Amino acid sequence: MAEQLQKQNRINIELTEEIAEGEYANLAMIAHSSSEFVIDFIRLMPGLPKAKVKSRVIITPEHAKRLLAALGDNIKKFEASFGEIKQTQDTPSFPMNFGGTVGEA
Repeated sequence: MAEQLQKQNRINIELTEEIAEGEYANLAMIAHSSSEFVIDFIRLMPGLPKAKVKSRVIITPEHAKRLLAALGDNIKKFEASFGEIKQTQDTPSFPMNFGGTVGEA
């Protein structure tokens, strides 16, 4: 009976070859409304005047909180294996004033 319930709760996740390659991003901009969080993953290259949004993910507030918990848990596990992640600076050294409600990551 328990095995049957486990099979019913499984999700078949498809990962295409193109998506599996991933996108490099070294900046994330986060905005939110009362019903969603918008996370823009951006690639900022030194010496270039423009940064490109490589991917935008829109999630519900509940999923944003779950993501925060999962990311925190994974960071703890990473640091337990590889040591503390050092941050070189608290804020980017370029203007981040795009308007609206924005967080940084």
